[in-house]
Amino acid sequence: MSIGIQTAAYIAASVLFILSLGGLSGQESAKRAVWYGISGMAIAVLATILGPGVGLSVVLIMMLAFGAVVGTLLAQRVEMTGMPQLVAALHSFVGLAAVLIGLNSDMTAHEFATNAEKIIHEVEIFLGVFIGAVTFTGSIIAYGKLSAHIGGKALILSGRHIFNILMVLGSLVLMIGYMNGAGAWTLYLMTLIAFVIGAHLVMAIGGADMPVVVSMLNSYSGWAAAATGFLLGNDLLIVTGALVGSSGAILSYIMCKAMNRQFLSVILGGFGNASGPTMVVEGEQVAIDAEGVAAALNDADSVIIVPGYGMAVAQAQSAVSELTRKLRAAGKQVRFAIHPVAGRLPGHMNVLLAEAKVPYDIVLEMDEINDDFHETDVVIVIGSNDIVNPAAQEDPNSPIAGMPVLEVWKAKQVFVSKRGQGTGYSGIENPLFFKENTRMYYGDAKESVNGLLPKLA
Repeated sequence: MSIGIQTAAYIAASVLFILSLGGLSGQESAKRAVWYGISGMAIAVLATILGPGVGLSVVLIMMLAFGAVVGTLLAQRVEMTGMPQLVAALHSFVGLAAVLIGLNSDMTAHEFATNAEKIIHEVEIFLGVFIGAVTFTGSIIAYGKLSAHIGGKALILSGRHIFNILMVLGSLVLMIGYMNGAGAWTLYLMTLIAFVIGAHLVMAIGGADMPVVVSMLNSYSGWAAAATGFLLGNDLLIVTGALVGSSGAILSYIMCKAMNRQFLSVILGGFGNASGPTMVVEGEQVAIDAEGVAAALNDADSVIIVPGYGMAVAQAQSAVSELTRKLRAAGKQVRFAIHPVAGRLPGHMNVLLAEAKVPYDIVLEMDEINDDFHETDVVIVIGSNDIVNPAAQEDPNSPIAGMPVLEVWKAKQVFVSKRGQGTGYSGIENPLFFKENTRMYYGDAKESVNGLLPKLA
């Protein structure tokens, strides 16, 4: 394949990637957008391996086949509940690839026409390895937190910000030494420091901020890919990395705004550092059985369902979809309220509901539905905690103080489907569970919802 054909293929792939990102902004166009992305990636891979400078060797074919098989098996076996962990793991692969490519470029002899070219190349190596290393260990820690192998509580070390600043300054000093011929050891030492920075940054982020972390790591992986593209002289990798990096950064900003959080405070850690004692929650959680919930639903005219990560864990989306169908068939207005950070991955709840064939037009974002709760007869909260926590508005010392939440407590009746009386992933107590118009419907979400179906009129 000539350079001209390869360039044309890269342009076509870039256009398909842009169409894919644009299509993912809407539920109805998302499936088509995914196919745009798949087609673009297929074109990109073929144009690269068949293009000049790459020999189609037996080893390369074996590695491509191995990667394809592993990727297919992972995609087939992973449950929707495991998607956040899988995304974090994939981000770590991108980061590690950037590190290895950068180190390999340092080991490879290069000839430069001018000293400026040499300086640019060395900066590309250093930045690519630094961003890749931070992405790699940060993603590993994120995977551990999302899979519950590491606790969701933020690791807050004394003087952690000074520690981070010193590590960054140390990396800059090593880069200057590297560019002045101090030796490859400066690059390797910086790599180790960057590994520590990535791990420490994510360890210091609490459970409630993990959706932002996933989005943030997505952005990091994009910039790591772009830096690698500069190293390899690959225009497509530069364009693709920039698309992923910028879109991930924009999404992270949108999510932080939805949580009333500063982006810098999230990436530096600091969740759970409110000053002063938190509000004491009074009262008790009152339980209700399936008959009581079903009776309220039969009497209701309007119902809002608020899904959370607990629905994903229980794989209750199909049962919720059937509940929705029966309620709508009975002439009741049923809608879904989706908080921007519901679940542990951006758009997590939307994907689950789409998978269960819930109509798109009744799935509404927080800003579209928050004013309607006071006119709603019944709200069913399924496995959510922080996104429906009134402490965000009522307790200035709460770790989530000021965070916009779904104001479900304003409805006439609230039923919370929950496994037990625990505080949830972020460890924050929820006063909603103790309010007079709230009843706790304990049990596995899938079994609980299925228990309601035969009792509905």
